[in-house]
Amino acid sequence: MAGARRRAAGQGDRVRTLVVLLAVAFALESHASDRIVSAGGAITETIYALGAQDALVAVDTSSIYPEQAAALPKVGYSRALSAEGILSMKPSLVLVNADSGPTEALNQVEKIGVKVVRLPNEHTVEAAENRIRVVGSEVGKTEEADKLIAALRDDLKVASESAGKPETAPRVLFIYTRGGGLMNVSGKNTAADAMIALAGARNAVTDYEGYKPLTAEAAVAAAPDVILVTAKGLESAGGVDELLKQPGLTLTPAGQARRVVALDDLYLLGFGPRLGKAALELGQKLRASPGLAQK
Repeated sequence: MAGARRRAAGQGDRVRTLVVLLAVAFALESHASDRIVSAGGAITETIYALGAQDALVAVDTSSIYPEQAAALPKVGYSRALSAEGILSMKPSLVLVNADSGPTEALNQVEKIGVKVVRLPNEHTVEAAENRIRVVGSEVGKTEEADKLIAALRDDLKVASESAGKPETAPRVLFIYTRGGGLMNVSGKNTAADAMIALAGARNAVTDYEGYKPLTAEAAVAAAPDVILVTAKGLESAGGVDELLKQPGLTLTPAGQARRVVALDDLYLLGFGPRLGKAALELGQKLRASPGLAQK
């Protein structure tokens, strides 16, 4: 009889152990995204747009929108992350851009057992939508993601319908500056180039890819109708007056008419969930520039 009791007790222990293991597994599954580290401004913005921000425990330095994100602990720049910095946040999920790194650091995080999801960050509508879709899936907000994508598409449709004829679209020169007299001009295959197209305008520089330093000769040859900059870039340049003192700009149609448009950095170039609104607003501002309303 004592043996029967021992067997029964053993079975009871095994049942209790099984119950505990199942409970732990359920908890891990249910709360897999309860502690999220986001390394990418557009990724962080997407998390907030989906209403999943309560799970965020840390972000990278490019995560400046919304304001609440800027107050979160930082794990460094998205391309210079450290495994120690990320793991110190005790994350259960790490969301990064495809070009985040270094790769060794992210591999170390994965070896510990933390899920790392690499998201596309190409400057295309498709990549922006895919980022929303994947983040929505990871944080359990698939319906919200679908609605966000639908809203983005609606805004882009309005932006496209609002654009004028391609042959009369304003020529736009995008200048990236961070002060110190360093001015770089966007050619093809950049975020700025893609945004200009989505806004229904034309990039004034198409003879090279990426960025090159601003020169007087290049500015005059580009003959832009409008100069486009980021808000922080314009501030670092000292405002419109100081910006237009840069080589050749006063000799362009844009410089002579003081047609300068500035938008928030992440809003303009981040290709996040506000992409549609950014394209729509940019198009409106470009077409509303003095002397271009009827162009």
